[in-house]
Amino acid sequence: MTTETHSKAASAFLQDEERSKWHDDTLWFVRAKRDKAANKLPGWEALRDAAAAIKEHTLSRLDEYLEEFEANAIANGVKVHWANDAAEHNSIIYSILQENNAKRVVKSKSMLTEECALNPYLQSKGVEVVDTDLGEFIVQLRDEHPSHIVLPAIHLKKQDVSDTFHQHLHTEKNNKDEVYLTRAARSFLREKYLTADAAITGVNFAIAETGGIVVCTNEGNADFGANANKVHIACMGFEKLIPKLDHLSVFLRLLARSATGQPITTYSSHFRKPKQGQQMHLVIVNNGRANQLSKPAFRNSLKCIRCAACFNTCPVYRRSGGHSYHTSIAGPIGSILAPNMDMRKNADLPFASTLCGSCTNVCPVKINIHEQLYAWRQVLMKEGYGGAAKTAAMKSMSVVLSNPKLYRVSGSVGRSVMRLAPWSVNNKLNPWYKQRDLPEPPKQSFRDWYLKNKTNE
Repeated sequence: MTTETHSKAASAFLQDEERSKWHDDTLWFVRAKRDKAANKLPGWEALRDAAAAIKEHTLSRLDEYLEEFEANAIANGVKVHWANDAAEHNSIIYSILQENNAKRVVKSKSMLTEECALNPYLQSKGVEVVDTDLGEFIVQLRDEHPSHIVLPAIHLKKQDVSDTFHQHLHTEKNNKDEVYLTRAARSFLREKYLTADAAITGVNFAIAETGGIVVCTNEGNADFGANANKVHIACMGFEKLIPKLDHLSVFLRLLARSATGQPITTYSSHFRKPKQGQQMHLVIVNNGRANQLSKPAFRNSLKCIRCAACFNTCPVYRRSGGHSYHTSIAGPIGSILAPNMDMRKNADLPFASTLCGSCTNVCPVKINIHEQLYAWRQVLMKEGYGGAAKTAAMKSMSVVLSNPKLYRVSGSVGRSVMRLAPWSVNNKLNPWYKQRDLPEPPKQSFRDWYLKNKTNE
């Protein structure tokens, strides 16, 4: 994962103009599918209201629902573990694998395990981990991180996948046929499923009333892994809870439509208890979520159901690519969650937004994403994480904007400089000049124009 700031990594991504435009167009295509799917469903806004209310209620009584969920899961025969941070999460999973002498693991898509860096941890212990979601499998072969939480390989074209499979799976060189490539992956992964010692899955929803979990996939890989192996380990952040089974239909109708424009994911798999002869473990993770819950301005970001609708609509994400965000969860929602984990390391991310509000408009659980991004900016600048240049610029702007006379003089000087010495702003030192032409400066300010025309009436 890159250690560069978002702006530097985005600049590198934008060097390939053709690919960045293709990335932008592809994500917008997915966003348009979301709109069509939402418009076809009567009562869409009522569903969003219901989902938001259920999540807010759950967060307000999270301690009670977690205890209820744990008690019901244990009654079902599930072994429940609690992890306060990523290190504890990884250690618990490794201890389960050790107890079962498990050396080979198949894993379905789980952004929590990405957040906790589980793969490199297990590999350092000699455990083979194979991601079985096709997109995750592709990026794993390339030793990359997912660039999108729903579409992990959305940054890659068919030729990239063909080259990757030719290198690692020895497929025919330059064969870009989707069916051919998918069958090659399927053949490789099938052997991994059948010879693995354990399966790890994520959790989309955990139901307090039943102690069961629901995993949503389009490939059935979570089902195959969990049912073909004697040990099933499911990992969840504690915000995945919903109180009752009746609530599930609200979220299932919103999730896939918001994510990809599908009516529903191909598989909505319910796991409630281990089958005969199998162990089922559930690792419930905090890893900074309690801290987020304690902050009134940011707590409702924990309502997120990881649909990535905010990714697909965000003009910054679409144009800068997911790897520019240097966190496991990119995009607008990731830019809210990441500073909570490490404010200094992720101080750049809340600024990777135009604050246009499109993310808030499409969020199925009505998280006020752009307002929280703005709130994080206030916190970061107050805490001194904005950088000396930005701090000085903001203080200067504050002086100018709070003094009408100074503002008018500054505007007049700025227009004169742009008119008489355009080279002073049209150069590479000015970030706004990159990839765009500055407009001609107006001859007068709007205020001057208004006063002049008002006088002439």
